[in-house]
Amino acid sequence: MAGALGGTRAQEAVALDVTGTGSAPHAPGTDESSTARARVGRVFLIRHGEAGERKEWSGPDRERPLTGAGRVQAEQLATLLDGHPLDRLLSSGYVRCVETMAPLAGRTGLPIEQVRWLEEGASPGEALTALLGGGCVVACSHGDVVSGILFELADRGVALGSTPRMQKGSTWVLEVRDGEVSSARYLPPPA
Repeated sequence: MAGALGGTRAQEAVALDVTGTGSAPHAPGTDESSTARARVGRVFLIRHGEAGERKEWSGPDRERPLTGAGRVQAEQLATLLDGHPLDRLLSSGYVRCVETMAPLAGRTGLPIEQVRWLEEGASPGEALTALLGGGCVVACSHGDVVSGILFELADRGVALGSTPRMQKGSTWVLEVRDGEVSSARYLPPPA
């Protein structure tokens, strides 16, 4: 039954406005306002919502969906981020990440762009470089990529607090100036 549910979730995710460009965020054109946006930006780095235990899922892991609690987290994240001027929604192609982004895509009308560099096992350094391209970006990934990005930021001297966290459904808000993260703050998962 879990495998059948996963197949349904995967089909629902495909029915969303999801693209598979795989391209990195980029600074907009060259007019004066876009030049300023290329120098200043914000990345909302989300670890996907609750998706149940991997060992309890019988289908392919990429098709493991959010739980009921994870869907509530996704709705609450959409409410939290809806008022921000967002440029792009980026996600791992795994169903649980796409489902985490779906309510926000529905509210903003922005497509969810699936990118491989946010998938499990991707290089955190490459993901971070791609995310620093400018503008206001929401990116949903997995624990290994998010933790790797946090280690990279710590190595670059970005203050993350004494015990950086990354619970499922949580968000790191990265302020970007001149292509570098100038500050980071943690938002716990919505209750």
